[in-house]
Amino acid sequence: MWHSFFSMHRIASRSGLLGRRCYSYAMKGGTSIAGVGDIIAVASGKGGVGKSTTAVNIAVALAKEFKLQVGLLDADIYGPSIPTMMNLHAKPEVNEDMKMIPVENHGVRCMSIGFLVDNDAPIVWRGPMVMSALEKMTRGVAWGDLDILVVDMPPGTGDAQLSMSQRLRLSGALIVSTPQDIALIDARRGANMFRKVQVPILGLVENMSCFKCPKCGEKSYIFGEGGAQRTAEEMDMKLLGDRLFFFNRYLLKSASEQVQMKAALSLYHHPTLHQHKRT
Repeated sequence: MWHSFFSMHRIASRSGLLGRRCYSYAMKGGTSIAGVGDIIAVASGKGGVGKSTTAVNIAVALAKEFKLQVGLLDADIYGPSIPTMMNLHAKPEVNEDMKMIPVENHGVRCMSIGFLVDNDAPIVWRGPMVMSALEKMTRGVAWGDLDILVVDMPPGTGDAQLSMSQRLRLSGALIVSTPQDIALIDARRGANMFRKVQVPILGLVENMSCFKCPKCGEKSYIFGEGGAQRTAEEMDMKLLGDRLFFFNRYLLKSASEQVQMKAALSLYHHPTLHQHKRT
């Protein structure tokens, strides 16, 4: 089986098929959403690195600290986390134009497939149904006037990620990773995917960078040290911040706020993003 796979890969490479496919990805496209300024993708190469947590904290920071009109789209169809993280459980209403009205908390307008299905219900959908749902949750939603729409992307670099990158006019992408080499390898893949479709990389956030003892304050780099900084430098990305790892969940809020504020501040002043409502 593997021999056949590698043979086909060599044939595709020599024939130029792989190059042409990458070239098609590089065709910059995507359209804007009416009333929405910047659309920012928060992405990761693999799951479990804190992508959704980062997306939520940045969205809330932009809304509360910078007084922006912010939306949060949960594009992770198979593993929607936004309803739980934003403490939202109501189903969205529909307006006279048959568009869903986002559910709001902490000054952020949210939309997720999690609002439309039972908590324990598995979402066993093939690609076309996922694409249809994503289209409905982007253009079938009455977002209103937004300065920024933060998109919590699904992990990986598959069809859903490519479709979102090509259908929406993304202002930029924020990559989230943990310090482990295996996570950083996938983070590189995620960043390269966005670059292939000509989406600017706004920066890299390192999650679970170290464990800080709540008693003595000593830091232990249990997942390795410096990997995200090296990756950011090698890939010409800006390291926006590193978040500490706490076993006590009540300490996580104050620790993460500082880093998410740093990331939000970097996004707020990023030259790629629109400046029409900023001082």
